[in-house]
Formats: sequence, C-alpha cells, structure tokens
Amino acid sequence: MIFNKRAIMKIFKYKKQLIAIFSGLLLTLSCTDELDRLPLDKTRVTPETVYSDTAAYKQALAKVYACLAVTGQEGPAGDADIAGIDEGFSSYLRLYWNLQELPTDLAIIAWNDATLRDLHDQDWTATDVFVSALYNRIYFLIQIANEYIRQTTDGKLSDRGVDENLKAQIQYYRAEARFLRAYCYWHALDLFGGNVPFTTDLDILGSIPKPTNATDLYAYIESELLEIQETLKEPMQNEYGRVDKAAAWMLLAKLYLNAEVYINENHYTDCITNLNKVIASGYSLEPEYRNLFLKDNNEARGIIFAITFDGNNTQTWGGTTYLVHAPVGGTMSTEEFGIKSGSGWGGVRTTSAFVKKFYKEGTEIIDTNDLRAQFYTDGQTLEIEDIYEFTQGYAMEKFRNVDKAGVAGPNGDYVDTDFPVFRLADAYLMYAEAVLRGGSGGDEATALTYVNAIRERAYGNVTGNITGAELTLDFILDERARELYWEAQRRTDLIRFGKFSNTTYVWPWKGGVKDGSSVDSKFNIYPIPSADVNANPNLVQNPGY
Repeated sequence: MIFNKRAIMKIFKYKKQLIAIFSGLLLTLSCTDELDRLPLDKTRVTPETVYSDTAAYKQALAKVYACLAVTGQEGPAGDADIAGIDEGFSSYLRLYWNLQELPTDLAIIAWNDATLRDLHDQDWTATDVFVSALYNRIYFLIQIANEYIRQTTDGKLSDRGVDENLKAQIQYYRAEARFLRAYCYWHALDLFGGNVPFTTDLDILGSIPKPTNATDLYAYIESELLEIQETLKEPMQNEYGRVDKAAAWMLLAKLYLNAEVYINENHYTDCITNLNKVIASGYSLEPEYRNLFLKDNNEARGIIFAITFDGNNTQTWGGTTYLVHAPVGGTMSTEEFGIKSGSGWGGVRTTSAFVKKFYKEGTEIIDTNDLRAQFYTDGQTLEIEDIYEFTQGYAMEKFRNVDKAGVAGPNGDYVDTDFPVFRLADAYLMYAEAVLRGGSGGDEATALTYVNAIRERAYGNVTGNITGAELTLDFILDERARELYWEAQRRTDLIRFGKFSNTTYVWPWKGGVKDGSSVDSKFNIYPIPSADVNANPNLVQNPGY
C-alpha cells in the first residue's frame, strides 16, 4: 500500500509544539516523586498539560521517529540534541552509516575531520568523537522512547480521561516506540557488544544505569519484538514511514541471523521462520533497482521500513542529504543528483575491492549489464594513492534527489530521498544465507529462486541467473555487497562471515596501509566511549581498548 508522503511528513516536521512536549516530558524525570505533582506555576509545561491535547500523542511519537533523521530542534543546525560534535556530523543515520560502511571495502572518504579517517583505517580509540556521538545518539533515542512509553500506560491514559478509540490508537503508537527502542538496542548490541548501559521505562532518568551483557540484551530485544508483534499493525497497513509487524519480523530475523556472533548460538531456523512471514506479507520487488534510491522512493515496492526525509520539513546535513551530496565531486553533474550547482561535497567513494565484485568472470571489465553497478568513472581512477583526493577511487551514483522522471526535489540543499532500512531483497538474501547455514523451514531450491529474482531485476532478464552449485556462502556475501551497498549493512555482514578483522581478506587502505592489512579482532566491536566509562563506575571497557 502506498501512502501520501507529504501528508506524513507534516507529522514529522519540527514545530515549537513538539519541542514543548518533550521539554515537558523531561521535566518529570527525577529521583524523587516531587516532580510528578502538578506545579504551582501554571505556565510550566508538564505531561499533564501537554497531553491534555489528544494530538500530542501522535506528535510525541513523531519525535521518537525523528531522532533517527534529524539532529535537533531547529535543523539543520542551531539547537542540537547532543553535544560534543558539530551538529551537521551528528545525525543518527549519518553516524550509523559511517560506522557501518567506512571501515569496510565499500566506502572511503576524502575528508580528515577529527577522527574520521580512523574509521577506514580501523584504528579508532575509546575517545573517537564519531563513535562517541553515535553511542550518545542511541541512548538519547532510547531515553526519548522510554519517556513516551512511561506516558502512555493504561493507567495514565485513564487518569487523563482518554476515550477508548484514542486508547486503541495509542496502543499502536506505544508498540512502535517499543520497536524503535529495540531497534536502538540492537544497534548497541551489534556495535558495542553486550557490555552497555541498560535502561527502560521502568527506570528513572537520572539514576546511574547498570550495564547488561550480550546474552541478556539479546534476550531483551527478542522478547520485546515477540511481544509487540501482536500489537503492531498488519504489514503495509500503517502510515508510510511507520513500522508494522513485518518490520518486527525483519528485525527479529536480523537478530537471529547474527546470533552466533552475538551470543554464540545458532538461530538460523528462527531467522527463516520470521523471514517466511515477511516474504508472505505481500511485498514485491521494485522492478527498477534505481527507483529504490530516488526522491520518490516512497512509491517504490519492496521497502518494508524507511527513515523518511523531506527537503523542506526535515532539514539536516546528515541522513540522505549526506548520502546524496557527499559522493558528488570531480566532473560529476550536480543537476543529475538534484542538488544545487557546486554543492557536491566531494567526499565518499568506493574501493577497487568492491568494483571487482562486478567484474565479468575472468576479466577486469565491469559487467554493465548488472544495473546495480552504478560507478562514475569519468576523471576517477580505480586505485587510490591519496585518500584525500576525491578523484581517486570510483565515485558512486546510488542515492539521488530526483524522481523517476529526473525532476529534482524542490530544495536543492536538502533532499526528499528516504533511506530504506529494511527491504524485501534483503529478506531474500537472508533467507538464502540462513538455509545454507543449516536452518530449517526453508530449502535451497526456494533460496535459489529468491536470489535469481534479485538478479533478474538487476539484469532485466535471466542472463545473470546462477545455478544451485553456484549458490554458496561466499557468493551470498558478494551478492549482499552488490545489492545492499551503502545501505549500512556491510560491517555487520563482514563480521558475520569472519572477514572483517584478523583475516586474509583485505581492501585498499584497510589498517591504514595502501594495499590493506589485517587488524586486531578487538575492532569487531567499538569501544565504550571513555567519557561514559569514567562517568559510570558500573561500566567496564570492551577488551583491547
């Protein structure tokens, strides 16, 4: 089902009313119960005054979602949600993308701001500003979600006299906030391991959180998703940009697929069980691969959950504005990307290790029949001698701020392109991998059908199809690179396949060496920021840092 993106973006637009809602919510967080009372100052914003307006429940939920997209109360700069980093660098999606893609074979950046280069070099430390900023973003969103969940209990709704029809809607909202909290905790588990602070709506903000561990955090994420899946709306029945049951099943499948990394347990059968639900939900592959990454990709098929952006209403130097501007430089035409003339940032491009995954077998020629090979080569070299020179390394053309007809978004600085978090093609590839890893509930014949469906979309015909004998785990890893590059998945994939650290698989400038070198296995997870370790006596730094 396609929903009107512009109508939904009105919900996510930053307004003073939304700011007031969360200012009021945060005022109630205290180690005593004194602030739970109505204040004598009638002008003071509290949950009681904020939620006297029934529209506040949906607007407050919008703030929880918006934490993934924008950086503060004004956007793109001026009143940041977190401190310690330039607001333009600080968007959740931009930070997450950098930590997932820049340390891999898929991306390299020409800039040397702060510790940015350390990400591709894989030599970051516990004081890395970008690692710390994402950590803070994760926990900021968790706290916002916690407070929303606190304010939407049955008891509070009854005390406020909320009618039954609105209560029923708020149950959906509450489940969505719980999903977003679980999604953030999954990032915490995947990026930082299990030794991270843990707090829920049952804790009072201001108390020092105790750390959890990988086993307990994994179990918590799983239990939350299993519980809320019954409350979330049916697949494709929610408003565009909001999660539903299929998103919960997809996140469960992600958790199960990586369970051997997280808790040293095999959960591939559970992974397949949830993927079967996703695949049976009615999604279909978007016929044109490029349409998934354009400004009207809210109309594209196969996107299960997306972080939404609007050039006029969600203005940020992060998100997809970053993914459209940062890869444009050299002789590339800004017009083709729907951005203002001269506004390419000349930063991100790819390495030859990724380009070679598109070579025709036995040659050094890119198979241009595979339409996913969106390399810009004019004036660009394949190999990189100087990381700081944008024209060294092929540029990429994946994300654009134009629609299918080539018409640019109305704002040339900020883009309308949404970021696909979960999509059907990923579910197909995950299914194939889980089957090959021994999971039950699926079979190799079906897995081959799914993989070839992806390749038929890529080639426009069956010439790119593979045989059953060619369907191997190594092939799946390479196909995930070809299909999902620059969608913030690669680091997790390489770790799961044992090819991220302490491995013979290297790529240009890995480890800070031109030809690439292996790095210590400690880099499989990021360090807990030293500032948090110093501030919280309950925390213990991750091994090796």
